[in-house]
Amino acid sequence: MKFFGRMEARNNELYIGGVSVERLRQEFGTPLYVIDEGDFKEKAGVFMDNFRSDQFATRVIYASKAFTNLYMAGLLAELGLYMDVVSGGELYTALKGGMAPEKIYYHGNNKLFQELEFALAEKVGTIVVDNEYEYQWLSELAGRERVRLSVLLRVNPGIEAETHKYIQTAKDDSKFGMSIFNQKTQDLIEEMSKDKYVDFRGIHCHIGSQVFDETFFFASARAMIQFAYEMESKLNVDIREINLGGGFGVYYTEKDQPFELADFLKKYIQIIEEKLHALNFELETISIEPGRSLINNSGSTLYTIGHIKETITGRQYIFVDGGMADNPRPALYQAEYEAGIGNKINSEPVQEYTVAGKLCETGDILIENIKLPVASPGDILIIPSTGAYTYSMSSNYNKIGRPAVVFVEEGECRLAVKRESYADLIRNDVVRR
Repeated sequence: MKFFGRMEARNNELYIGGVSVERLRQEFGTPLYVIDEGDFKEKAGVFMDNFRSDQFATRVIYASKAFTNLYMAGLLAELGLYMDVVSGGELYTALKGGMAPEKIYYHGNNKLFQELEFALAEKVGTIVVDNEYEYQWLSELAGRERVRLSVLLRVNPGIEAETHKYIQTAKDDSKFGMSIFNQKTQDLIEEMSKDKYVDFRGIHCHIGSQVFDETFFFASARAMIQFAYEMESKLNVDIREINLGGGFGVYYTEKDQPFELADFLKKYIQIIEEKLHALNFELETISIEPGRSLINNSGSTLYTIGHIKETITGRQYIFVDGGMADNPRPALYQAEYEAGIGNKINSEPVQEYTVAGKLCETGDILIENIKLPVASPGDILIIPSTGAYTYSMSSNYNKIGRPAVVFVEEGECRLAVKRESYADLIRNDVVRR
């Protein structure tokens, strides 16, 4: 198992941020999401320090769908990051957590009318428009409230990044945004630029997630700048911002080869500057939206091993006290993970196991095949690289309560989300009378 951030072994036990896995289990129980706060702050610094230019302003916008709660929103605000949201619930959380509304970007391909009303009432900084119908709603709302909205239009540059088909987001037939090759896109830009209640600032794209080839990001940046330049020249509109999205790949297993972020971000800026210079084109702001690449490797999930079973075929199962309810990615995307036994972290891996959850589904498999030290009931299993799309995608399937979330740093633990109780599971139910 690869160590990340402030992980270290002491006397054959794993510590994260100076806290032992046994202490974490004793204080908070399992399953448990653990976030290495020091590692997250360091990664945030890498983005903010290296995605910088003397020619334009830069913004690092955390994609909250990867992982968010009140604690996280407050931490992002403290660090000076921007934040994007994709629903009324994420917006509510961001605001309650202390994020300034002017530093929020609101995304989504089907924003509800009441969500847009909420965004306007809270004076959200930027709305990223997905389609013509949404623009009409926004224009109507803005006119009714006599407010002027800052908007970007999400467009698809046609870059088909090499990743899982479910997380490719910039194909010509994507459910997100409008193609730069479609005349309707140009028509909408022209219409928005003339709307007295809409401050059309520019364009946004996102080519996909878990992309390991940096050239896709460079190609997308060049295409977006070229399109912005052509729209400004042809339509006489003032384009001031391009948001290039995110999707930078992260490590889950040895199969993943992420690029070195600091070097990549410097090259990214250089390529953007070169393209702008070649066109003699000026922009006020270039934004990016790292979510997974900021939080994923800072997060781990701890489980307690229960029963261990050998089938007639010889397959050895480890059963843990969580599963697809707290991490649906293996079932959804066939995602792969590494793992370790936290209280035997230096012991030799000698036995091949399948790690399965406790949910009543054959597909509740967290790791298909992995070699570990000989496991015993009561051992602590750790699956690292679970900071993104685990807590945020968790469910109460089988009426299982969601785990607690704890941040650790320099030997201190801070509870960010309480473990759900049985009472929490039925808090919105209505008894039949």
